[in-house]
Amino acid sequence: VQLQASGGGLVQAGGSLRLSCTASGRTFSGYGVGWFRQDPGKEREFVAAVRRANAGTYVGDSVKGRFTISRDNAKNTVYLQMNGLMPEDTAVYYCAAKAGFPILSAVRRPDSYDYWGQGTQVTVSS
Repeated sequence: VQLQASGGGLVQAGGSLRLSCTASGRTFSGYGVGWFRQDPGKEREFVAAVRRANAGTYVGDSVKGRFTISRDNAKNTVYLQMNGLMPEDTAVYYCAAKAGFPILSAVRRPDSYDYWGQGTQVTVSS
């Protein structure tokens, strides 16, 4: 499956963005999807994940209450709605997919996912 992340940009603190991860090549509904972010020189950080058919979602502690993940399998797309953005949210955001879904203890690990998109830059100004 090929993944294409989009929707990044420059936004002021307190603003919102919606990222999209669109898949092609396989039946997307059979894949769990995660969003990660990475700043230069830092480790890739888990942001959120969603099971197949919206059967469950998981959100990282640093974005809980501000970010929401959802999916529309008819459009082969997973969304990351980001509200209340802060300068520390600045990073390149990547979407990733795995057939099925990682075991719960591994949801937040980048190496649990087999397919990755190219990333989209999110910059939050203060």
